[in-house]
Amino acid sequence: MTHAPTETRGRRSRRAPSGGGQGRPRRRRVWRWIALSLVLLVLIGGGVGYWLYSDLNGNIKGVDINEAIGDDRPEKLPTSGRNVLVLGSDSRSGDNAALKTGKIAGARSDTALVMHIPEGRKEAVAVSIPRDTLVTRPACSKQDGSEVPAAERVMFNSIYSQVGPACVVKTVEQMSGIRMDHYMEIDFAGFKDLVDAIGGVTVTVDQAIRDTSSGLDLTAGTHKLDGTEALAFVRTRHGIGDGSDLGRIGLQQQFMLALLSEIKRQDLFGSPTKTYTIADQLTSALTTDSELASLTKLAEFGRSLNGVDPSTMDTIMLPVAYDKQDPNRVVAAQPQADELWKALREDKDVPESARKSPAKGGSS
Repeated sequence: MTHAPTETRGRRSRRAPSGGGQGRPRRRRVWRWIALSLVLLVLIGGGVGYWLYSDLNGNIKGVDINEAIGDDRPEKLPTSGRNVLVLGSDSRSGDNAALKTGKIAGARSDTALVMHIPEGRKEAVAVSIPRDTLVTRPACSKQDGSEVPAAERVMFNSIYSQVGPACVVKTVEQMSGIRMDHYMEIDFAGFKDLVDAIGGVTVTVDQAIRDTSSGLDLTAGTHKLDGTEALAFVRTRHGIGDGSDLGRIGLQQQFMLALLSEIKRQDLFGSPTKTYTIADQLTSALTTDSELASLTKLAEFGRSLNGVDPSTMDTIMLPVAYDKQDPNRVVAAQPQADELWKALREDKDVPESARKSPAKGGSS
């Protein structure tokens, strides 16, 4: 797969999602999947031979975020709390070229989560940033040293392709006033291979879904999805609801829970061969900041999260409002967005007022 230039190695939507339309148990599922991945890496780091370790370690790609951004960053929290930006990327090149749907070219960050892990607490928070959010992109540097000037009203998910992952981190930091301690990116092509490696995932849908853009065509009922079908399932948005991200995010959460259930049913942790296969696919799909770009460092980071109970994870959608100039785009809703970021900066509970989003995406 081809990565953005800053790596050391290598649509429009009619509505936007809301934080108020999903129940907390469903919104926690994305984090559970991420936590499971980290736990898997911990187990692998301590349980295989050196040659297996080297093979897996060589899969991981790194981005030197600190060098790319420099000193123009918020200060680190005075506590040992951690903040991690997690992106799901769709490079639409390399292995992803065969998975391309629609007419969109170039790389996109399809999913973005800011994970806040407070000091000494089992609760954690993940804030999802809608990809169609218009933001101010700060001035950023490319790997070749050239400067990209700041720009206003830039769609959030285009920054990855325009400048690279370090600029996405810098944009999120300036939006939130929160320094990102780490960066993790999971590639779509690797996601497909991960599903195939476990033999597919079973999902049940209440209504038929037909989306010519993603290629998903499911009748109502239960289906076992292979990697290609699973990729279409988590990408689809036009075949459900009003075509906004809200329905798509709901399908993503449903799929992650089904993925966890399949892993538990197969007892992958009890099978070294399967565990290695899954870890191989996972690390092949993973890009991190340079401070995490090794199996040992990932394992250490995973162990540092042992006190976090995934069942208490609270996932919140960044409050957004329809843009007044373009109703197909959204902007951060105020004062809700500022209240949300302030709560995370101060390590406090997110107030209910910061969970309400004027843009409902067709939900009540």
